[in-house]
Amino acid sequence: MKSKKYLASLNDKTVEELNLELVDKKKELFNLRFQNATNQLDNTARINEVRKNIARILTVVRARELEGGKGKKVPSRAARKRAAATS
Repeated sequence: MKSKKYLASLNDKTVEELNLELVDKKKELFNLRFQNATNQLDNTARINEVRKNIARILTVVRARELEGGKGKKVPSRAARKRAAATS
């Protein structure tokens, strides 16, 4: 199915590429929600599809963090955001 192919393509990407795709998907979700609010969205199922794709990306990123750590404490998402905001 499509989701398995999409997940396989995510596994082939680097963490930087995944983060870029995550930003793109979040922008797309924002635009879809905006279109839905203004009654311009034809395919409302696309919102759920994009939400699930965001979750898939986050899952792959987290799995990579856990693989790389091997016993090290991995910072939370909030801590990563704070670190990114200060740099």
